[in-house]
Parts: sequence; structure tokens; C-alpha cells
Amino acid sequence: MVRPYIPLNALRAFEAAARHLSFTNAAIELHVTHAAVSQQVKLLEQQLGCSLFVRVSRGLMLTIEGESLLPVLNDSFDRIADTLDRFSAGQMREKLKVGVVGSFATGLLLPRLSDFNRRHPHIELQLSTHNNRVDPAAEGHDYTIRYGSGAWHGTEAQFICDAPLSPLCIPTIARQLQQPADVHKFTLLRSFRRDEWLHWLQSINEHPPSPAHPVMIFDSSLTMIEAALLGIGIALAPPRIFNHLLQTGKLTRPFPAEINLGGYWLTRLQSRAQSAAMNVFSDWLSAQFRVE
Repeated sequence: MVRPYIPLNALRAFEAAARHLSFTNAAIELHVTHAAVSQQVKLLEQQLGCSLFVRVSRGLMLTIEGESLLPVLNDSFDRIADTLDRFSAGQMREKLKVGVVGSFATGLLLPRLSDFNRRHPHIELQLSTHNNRVDPAAEGHDYTIRYGSGAWHGTEAQFICDAPLSPLCIPTIARQLQQPADVHKFTLLRSFRRDEWLHWLQSINEHPPSPAHPVMIFDSSLTMIEAALLGIGIALAPPRIFNHLLQTGKLTRPFPAEINLGGYWLTRLQSRAQSAAMNVFSDWLSAQFRVE
């Protein structure tokens, strides 16, 4: 059986009346008369072959059929409105959700985003930061930018750039570091990877810190650098991320030696199909670091 055409106005009139449980308030919202709303709802009831409202003394009450129809229309109208909102200058705006490890976001991505927005104004970029421990599926990320080796289960990874680690500290501490072994005089700041300072000291043929040496552990390079800026100790962090602090002299890199224990990667769950917006972002990000 082919159902007769149901006018959108009739569906809209019912949806508004059902939300307000009032023809009068629905008419005010839709900028029409009370009679027009009543007529559209009556037309819809006739075409569906059932009553959608029970008229009571204080207004309206939905029937079982009306209660079933209302959430479907609410969802449909919301989706239509959301889709229409994504059109700009004759082009549909696409949403792209990217989870970004905080250090990469502040040090490398944010300074470049104006270029992305200028080139691709139709893509609405939604950024959320994390501390490198993240669940892309649960958080609904299209892409997740992480620090590491590039090997994550069930994930496609595209290399972005290296992030070598080197000691960073405030100038007053740096003046007390005549040779690399002098770092043992201060609290060593590191991430949750316990072997970072060990690898750096081995790279310059220095003995590792003793088990009793004061160490402070952070789950974010950003927080670790804040501690370094307060003079709490010496951070082992990627200089390229904090170049703005090095340029202003707030931080100093006392020794050129560095170690490379990982890099930044653009990752995508293998179960998530690539959209046009994802391809655009991936190509743009690759171009940003290809020249470096």
C-alpha cells in the first residue's frame, strides 16, 4: 500500500503542538493561527487513520500513537536542522573530531591552525586534548594524534614528526650545570616512561641516577615544563615543542645531547572509514611537516 503524501507543515504542526501540549503555543512558535495548527493536525490524523491527541479541559494529551510519533519527528527535525547548519557559502561544512596529545597541540598544531582554517573553511575541526592515554573509540575520534612508536593495536598510524628529548631548565639552574653529570645535583623531572633519563645519561656515557635520586613524574609534558619553570628541577622534554619558551629565555637547553624515543603520529582506528574531511586533514598535516 502506497501511503498518501503527508505535508511537512502537518508534521511540523503536530510536533510543535505535542511539545507544548497546546495549539495556541504551537501557533505562536510557528507564526500561524490557532486554526491553522488545528487544521494541519486534523489533516495528519485523517491521513494516519488515528487520533494523535486527546482534547482535555486544560489543553491536549498525547495518545499512544502520538507518543510514538513525537520522538521520531524530534530526531528527524533535529537532524535536518543540524545538516542545514553545516552549509556555508554554498558548501556543506564537515565535522572532524581530532584527539591530540596536549604537548603537540600547544607546541605544534595550534600555531598552524589558522592556515588550515583559511584553506578549508568548510571543515569544522573539533579538538580535544589528552595525555597520551586515550580511547579513540569511546571518545568518538576520527583521528588521534599520539606520541610513541606508531604501533597501536587495531590502528593505522601515519608518521608526523620526531620529538627528541633533551634537558630543559630555567637559566638559574642552567648556570650551575658545568657538565652533564651536574644534572645529578637536581630533581629530575620525567614522564611515566621511567627509562628516559637513563637513556639520556647513557647517550653521553654518564652513570644512571641512583635509586634514591629525587625524581618527579608527570603524565603531561605541559605540566612537567610548568614545574621546570618554577625551578623545581630539570625536565627531559622535546625542545621543539617548547621552542617559544627557549626563544624568550624563560627556559634554557644546557646541553645539546638528545635522545629519540618516539615521535608524533596521526592515528585512525582501522574500523573507522576515512571521510573526505579526514583525507583533507591528513594531507594538510603531512604537508606542514614535510618541509621541516
